[in-house]
Amino acid sequence: MQRREFITLLGGTIAWPSIVHGQEAEPRGLIVGFLGSGSRDQRPYLAPAIGKGLNDAGFTAPIIEYRFSEGHYDRLDDLAEELLRQNVSVIIADGMGATIAAKKATETVPIVFMIGADPVTVGLVRSFSRPDANLTGLVIFGVQLIEKRLEILRELLPKAAKVALLVNPKAPNVALMVRSAEASAKAMDQELHVIEASTDSELDAAFASLQQRQLAAVLVVTDPFLDNQREQLVALSFRYSVPAMYQWRDFTEAGGFISYGPNLPASYRQIAFYAGRILKGAKPSDLPVEQPTKFELVVNLKTARTFGIAIPAALLIRADEIIE
Repeated sequence: MQRREFITLLGGTIAWPSIVHGQEAEPRGLIVGFLGSGSRDQRPYLAPAIGKGLNDAGFTAPIIEYRFSEGHYDRLDDLAEELLRQNVSVIIADGMGATIAAKKATETVPIVFMIGADPVTVGLVRSFSRPDANLTGLVIFGVQLIEKRLEILRELLPKAAKVALLVNPKAPNVALMVRSAEASAKAMDQELHVIEASTDSELDAAFASLQQRQLAAVLVVTDPFLDNQREQLVALSFRYSVPAMYQWRDFTEAGGFISYGPNLPASYRQIAFYAGRILKGAKPSDLPVEQPTKFELVVNLKTARTFGIAIPAALLIRADEIIE
């Protein structure tokens, strides 16, 4: 049942053209480049959200060049260079890996990023209010929200002494994720086991180890590879009887137990609007780094029953959506 009204941009299957159809292309030959670490099929709402954000900024039919590394971080540098050869006027970089690749490729073309880590801490910008040089964007708190997710797991499973953190060891900000999770778990007097996987076979082995170690639950860290394995992760959670918590509602809608994080369509629309402002003449250094405008807690009640987990009434009241 719906607890609050959501912003939904589009669902279902979409095409991925370079030009948003239905209207003539914008004058002046302005081209928006999109660089992502994930897959073009991963999020069907991505292209409509990017188009809507640019529309909000005044561009009726922007030309958009999409490039995806399909979870292969080593391809991002070449894809960034490829976008520059398309004479893009601004690059939207989705994820830390894509942002680093874009930054390496150009010091002049504006970059609007969406990342999970603090951009000041990792050296991307000087400050939130006055970013340096050619970068600005949105921080979606992938690192900072780990503590909140662990707290929710503790609320759901108060007697759980041992939980796991599933990470891709190849992710650029994995060390930050692990440090944050270990500090949060220690503060809650909880034993945390870090499990790594960067291939399909490693995922199966990782979940088998969770069961062998008798871990109560697993927190899946967001990452292009792991995000692409949504159905496999949900299936493994059931196979090995280990409830899992995720960052994106996509997992919960696919049968996952619970998720907490920003609303992705709204976040993509937000960074695309920034890209549109830059196309209109704004300087990245004058646009403060933003934060998400919407977070959502989604609970799959059917999955909870399968695992024999009783959801506390207080958490159900806080949930943005309950899937039954």
